[in-house]
Amino acid sequence: MNSQWDCVIIGGGAAGLSAALVLGRARRRTLVIDAGSQSNLAAHGIGGLLGYDGTPPRQFYDQGRAELDRYPSVELRSGEVVAAGADLSLVLADGAGEHGRTVLLAMGMDYQVPPIPGINELWGNAVFHCPFCHGWEARDQPLAVLGHNERAVHSALLLRNWSDDVIVLNDGAGALSAEDRDQLLAAGVQVDDRTVSRLVPEGEDLVAVEFTDGSHLPRTGALVPPTLRQRSDLTVQLGVKTAAGRIAVDAVVSDEMHRTSVPGVFAAGDVSARMPQVAAAVAEGSVAAAAILQTLLAGENRDALDVMGERERVEHP
Repeated sequence: MNSQWDCVIIGGGAAGLSAALVLGRARRRTLVIDAGSQSNLAAHGIGGLLGYDGTPPRQFYDQGRAELDRYPSVELRSGEVVAAGADLSLVLADGAGEHGRTVLLAMGMDYQVPPIPGINELWGNAVFHCPFCHGWEARDQPLAVLGHNERAVHSALLLRNWSDDVIVLNDGAGALSAEDRDQLLAAGVQVDDRTVSRLVPEGEDLVAVEFTDGSHLPRTGALVPPTLRQRSDLTVQLGVKTAAGRIAVDAVVSDEMHRTSVPGVFAAGDVSARMPQVAAAVAEGSVAAAAILQTLLAGENRDALDVMGERERVEHP
C-alpha cells in the first residue's frame, strides 16, 4: 500500500466533509475519496441548514472543500473505492491502494424512485422526498404524494403542515387500508386511486399529473418517497452488518457514535438511512469523527502501555 492514514473517508458529501474537518482540526492524517455523486446535486438549494439555507449543493460542497485546504493533514482525492479488505485496505478504480487505521463510510445511497416519466426530470425541485428540505418552497401550493403504503400516509400528513391542498396518488394499487384512508380524510387529505401515467413538466416546473385514462390533475409539487440502496458492495466486502428499514433496503447498522459491527469502520450520513437530509449528515459526520479520534487515541495509548510494559520486563526481568 502507498501509505497508512489515520482515517480514510469514503465519500465527500456533507457527512464526509464534516468528519474530515473535525479530524483535520485534530491534526489527523485523513484521506477523503470522493466519487462526486452526491444525491442532492440536482436541487436548487439546501433547505434547513443553518448558515447555508437555500445554498446550491455544489456551492456548499465547494466551500467545504476550500475550508479543508487549510488543514495540511487532510487530502481530498477524486475517485471511487472499488474494493476493501478486512484489514481496512482499499483499492481505487484507478488501481491505487490505500490503507486506513479507521474507515468512515460516507458515500451516500442511491435514491430509487418509481419509473414514472417526469419524476427524474423534476427531481430535487418540483419533485422531492423530504418535506423539511422542500416544504417551505412548496408552501400553499397544490401538492401530491405518490405512494400506497405507510410512508406515503406519513409523508402526506407531514406535508399538510405546508399546504391545505394535498392528495395521495394511490396509483391504482388499492393498498391503502380503510384505517389509512380514514386518517388521511380526517387530516383533510384526499386519496386518488387512478393510475398515474406521467408527471407533466413545463420547463423546470410541474404543472399536472396525467393518468392512464388521459385525465389530468393540476399539481405544482409532488413528494415521492424513494427507496434507498447501497451504491456498491463495499459493505459486503468489509463485512459490515446492514438491515432493511423503513426507507432503505440495506442501511448500515451503527450505534449512537456511528460505530459499525466491524471494529475500526464507522458510518455517517445516508448510508445508515437515519434521516436523509444535509443538516443531519453534517451532524453525523462530526459525531463520527469524534468517535474515530477516541478510537485512534485508545489504540495509541494501548500501544504506549504495551511498550512501557515490555521495557519494564527487559530492564527488570
